[in-house]
Amino acid sequence: MLVLSRGPEDRIVFPTLGVNVEIIRVDGNRVRVGVDAPREIPVLRHELVDEEGEAKPRKQSKKQDTKKQPSNKETHDLRNQLNTAHLALGLVEKQLEAGMTDKAMKTLHRALRTFDQLEEHVAPSAEVDSAKRRALLVEDDQGERELLAELLRLSGFEVDTAEDGLQALVYLSRSRAPDVVLMDINMPRLDGAKTIDTIRENPDFASMQVYAVTGEDPDTVDVEVGPCGVDGWFQKPYQPRKLLDHLQTQLGMEAKQTLAI
Repeated sequence: MLVLSRGPEDRIVFPTLGVNVEIIRVDGNRVRVGVDAPREIPVLRHELVDEEGEAKPRKQSKKQDTKKQPSNKETHDLRNQLNTAHLALGLVEKQLEAGMTDKAMKTLHRALRTFDQLEEHVAPSAEVDSAKRRALLVEDDQGERELLAELLRLSGFEVDTAEDGLQALVYLSRSRAPDVVLMDINMPRLDGAKTIDTIRENPDFASMQVYAVTGEDPDTVDVEVGPCGVDGWFQKPYQPRKLLDHLQTQLGMEAKQTLAI
């Protein structure tokens, strides 16, 4: 059984829109995607949309009638954008069935970007602390992931984690780009090499640093150390202090003097 993640955060949540997107199950090359949306936001299969892209809206409750309602054009545009994103998720399913993993990841990225744009239109994102350095740790081994994440936090990083390349790409599609990504190479579903290629093809991540943190030898993996690949290679077993010092130097951070490793 293949799921987007293994914890209570499996769903991709758009709280302002009230929309949840979830990859429920993948059996072989077939993926089941669920979209949960409020009654006033129709999410339709393509065969339920007429030739003009319209569908009959659902009736609203009396409580909803007391609120300021969007114009017909705004409602029309919202439905079209939501339906476009939903159709893109359906295309992801077909692409995965056909073994087109790379194209499926790009289509998924497009769908999630559409949801992000809709949410920003309804309520702009809150300001974030730009001074805090952010790291994404991509590691399939839970023990290593938790230990390195805690070391990074003690060294002044704000840390998010992903269990494999697919989860990492979903995170990058949904979140502000981190300053640095630490990427394992040998992972299930989507390995580090393919994930790095997808990241480097996206101009939105041009300034993001990516490091390989892996047991693989760089001479045996098709990943370049350079602008089209990773910014550096740390082969396991590595010295955590050297990794942390390097990251802090490259990102212009002040080292935590109390942390001795």
